[in-house]
Amino acid sequence: MLVPTQRDAHVFETLYRAGEIELEVVPQGTLAERLRAAGSGIGAFYTPTGYGTLLAQGKETREINGRGYVLEYPIHVDVALINAAAADRWGNLIYNKTARNFAPVMAMAASQTIAAVARVCELGELDPEAW
Repeated sequence: MLVPTQRDAHVFETLYRAGEIELEVVPQGTLAERLRAAGSGIGAFYTPTGYGTLLAQGKETREINGRGYVLEYPIHVDVALINAAAADRWGNLIYNKTARNFAPVMAMAASQTIAAVARVCELGELDPEAW
C-alpha cells in the first residue's frame, strides 16, 4: 500500500501551482460512473450530483423533467493497478470485499490493467456467479 508522505504533498503542490498537473474534485459516485462510462464506451452522461454547486461550475447543465443535471465525461485510464482475490490466465478476476467497489470499473476504464492476485486458478475454476 502506498502511503502519501509530506514530501509527496509538497511535490504535488509545487506541480499544481506551476500548472503542470491538474486537480479535479469528483464525488465518489460520479467517479465510479465516469470510470464505468469509459469502459462501456459511453460518450457522456447527465447526473444530478453536483448540480448548483461549485463542482458544476464551467460544465454544461440541463434541466430534465424539472430537475437540474450536470454533463459528465468518462475518465479513461492508461494503467489500472488493482488487487484481486483470485484470477485465471484469461484475465478473469474475483474481488474481495470493498475491492468490488472500484476495481472492476478501474479495470474496465483502463487501456492496461495490472492485477496483484492472492491466487491464480486453472481455467474454468472461477465461479462465474461469484463477485
